[in-house]
Amino acid sequence: MPEGHTIHRLAQDYARFTRRPLAVSSPQGRFTPSAELLAGASLTRTEAHGKHLFLGFAGGRWIHIHLGLFGKVTFGPAPAPPPTDTVRLRLAGPTGYVDLRGPTTCALITDDEKRAIHGRLGPDPLRADADPAAAYARIARSRTTIAALLMDQKVIAGVGNVYRAEVLFRHGIDPYRAGRDITPTEWDAIWTDLVALMRDGVRDNRIDTVRPQHTPQAMGRPPRVDDHGGEVYVYRRTHQPCHLCGDTVRTADLAARNLFWCPTCQRK
Repeated sequence: MPEGHTIHRLAQDYARFTRRPLAVSSPQGRFTPSAELLAGASLTRTEAHGKHLFLGFAGGRWIHIHLGLFGKVTFGPAPAPPPTDTVRLRLAGPTGYVDLRGPTTCALITDDEKRAIHGRLGPDPLRADADPAAAYARIARSRTTIAALLMDQKVIAGVGNVYRAEVLFRHGIDPYRAGRDITPTEWDAIWTDLVALMRDGVRDNRIDTVRPQHTPQAMGRPPRVDDHGGEVYVYRRTHQPCHLCGDTVRTADLAARNLFWCPTCQRK
């Protein structure tokens, strides 16, 4: 599932279609009634909160998109080619088009419904209105592991498996520590790091989490080869040596997701 930086990057990319009338269609058919209501309308703004994308139109109407595990977005230049019947939503303008396939959610919602979605989500490190203290208030009173809390979108929105594993490693925090054992200083450092790392992710459209002194060039090691790309410390490096201490990176199941950590660098 895409992490929050991907959704914010998509919001920026969709924003190229604002302020101009659009042809809105649903070749697959599942979004057709809503698409017909928006035909010829102009996209006024785009917004992201965690893993939720919002496309705003006049009259307080929003397309709410959640990609889930299988959603894909494809951009292309005009003229748009004939769409396939797997396209849930196509927006087409004079300079290009964008196709959405396979999302978990693609729905036309009102301002009130949008506010309700925001109300269910925790602060997003990539939003200007984010309040890290609100997240820490929940973390500080929880016996749940910090690894699970970082993935709980009601606590903090947008963090996925990669950022979760990497930020805990970068701060030497055992993923099984209870949230209530995370100090305010540790939380401030985690939040600040997430803001920086995720902003880099938006800019570069990939996740890189190793510090400059730990890059392949600096360490004289081969670059990482993985479908996800990006240089990381522990994510999907099970049974490989830690870049810092040489101990074996471990993995375990936690809340139905794979957890990755170094038992030496992240002691209890």
